Amino acid sequence: MFKIVISGVNLVEGGILSILQDSLKSISKIKKQHELEVTVLIHDLKLLDDDIDKNRFNFIEYPEVKSSWLKRVKFEYIESKEISNQLKPDLWISLHDITPNVNCKFQVVYCHNPSVFYKLDVKRFFYDIKFSLFCIFYRYLYQINIKKNAYVIVQQNWIRKAFGAMYGVNTIVAYPIQTKYINEPIALNEEPLGIDMNKKIFFFPSIPRIFKNFEVVCRAAELLEKKTANFELVITLNGSENKYASSIFERYGHVKSIKFIGIQKRTVVNELYAKTDCLLFPSKLETWGLPLSEFRSFNKPIIVSDSPYAHENVGNYEKAKFFDPNNAEELAEYMFLFMKGELTFDKQSVTIPDQPFFNNWDSLLSFLIGKAKEKASVREAKIVK
Repeated sequence: MFKIVISGVNLVEGGILSILQDSLKSISKIKKQHELEVTVLIHDLKLLDDDIDKNRFNFIEYPEVKSSWLKRVKFEYIESKEISNQLKPDLWISLHDITPNVNCKFQVVYCHNPSVFYKLDVKRFFYDIKFSLFCIFYRYLYQINIKKNAYVIVQQNWIRKAFGAMYGVNTIVAYPIQTKYINEPIALNEEPLGIDMNKKIFFFPSIPRIFKNFEVVCRAAELLEKKTANFELVITLNGSENKYASSIFERYGHVKSIKFIGIQKRTVVNELYAKTDCLLFPSKLETWGLPLSEFRSFNKPIIVSDSPYAHENVGNYEKAKFFDPNNAEELAEYMFLFMKGELTFDKQSVTIPDQPFFNNWDSLLSFLIGKAKEKASVREAKIVK
C-alpha cells in the first residue's frame, strides 16, 4: 500500500481552498489505478465540497493551527515530524507554502503565496498587517527546509524563474484546473444581493487583500457614473472583513453603482459568472488568478490587469483587454467602450512552460506518485546490494 499525506491545514477560503478541493477530487479518481492510503491534514472537514467522497480518505482535523503563527510553526516543524514517524508516508504533499520538517523520502511543497514578490506600499502597510509582514518575512519562510523537497510546485512560469533564481530548486509548473461546481445550481435571489440584472453587470470576485486592488475598480465605477448610470459593479466585500475592506467601503460606499455583496460561496460566484456581462480583474499580483480561468468557460469579456500572471493565465483567450492596474481612468474608459459595444480586445501568443509542466491534477499526482515509487525502488535496490 502506497501511503500519501496531503497537508492543507491552512487552506480555509478562496482560491487556496480550491487547491485542496481539486487535489482530493483528482486523487479520488486515480486511486483506482494505484493502491493508495491517503491521509489528509485539514483545518475543518466542513469546508470540503459535498461532492468529495470523504470515505476515500483518512482525515485529521487541526482547527487551531491557523489561530496563531506559534501554533502554525509548531505544527510544521514539530507535529508534522511526529505524524510522519507514525504514518511513514511514501509521499508528503504540503499545499501551503512552508516546507515541514518530516521523515519522508519524497516530499513536495505547493507554493501559492505571492507576497514575496509584492512591492509593499508603505501607506497601506497597516491595512493588512499579516500580509504586510508576509511581504517582509515570506522569503525566509519559503527558504526553511526548501532543499528537502524533490520538487517545488508553482502555478506559473514566471514564478518558476523567480524561485529558480532565488532558491535554486527543482520546480514543477502546474496550472490550476477549473473545478466543476456542485451540479445543482443555486437560484440566485437578486433582492438581498441588491443587483439589478437589467443593467450591465461588471463583476470582481476576490477576497479583500491589499494587492487585489479593489480601489481601482471602485474609482473607475465612480468615474463611469458621471457618464452613465446603466451599469452595476458587483464586488465581494462589504467592509466588515478587515481594515482594508473597511477603507474601501468608507471611500466608495456612496457610489450608487457599486454593490458590496461580501464574500460568497463558490456556487453563488458561479451563478454570478453566468449573469455577469464582463469580468474585471485588477489584481496587481497573483500566482494564478482563479476567477480568470473560471470565467473564460462562459466565453465573455474580461478586462484584466496588465501583469505577468494575467498574460500567462489568459493565454490566447480572444475576449481579453489589458489595462494599467494603477489607472482608474483607463479602466473606466474601457468599461464605457464595452457598454457601447466598441471595446477592442488584445491578441497575444501562448508560450508553454518547459517540463515538468501539468495543466491538470490527475497528471500532476500521477507524476508525483510515479517519481516517489521510482525513488523508493532505487533505494530498495541499493539496500539489497
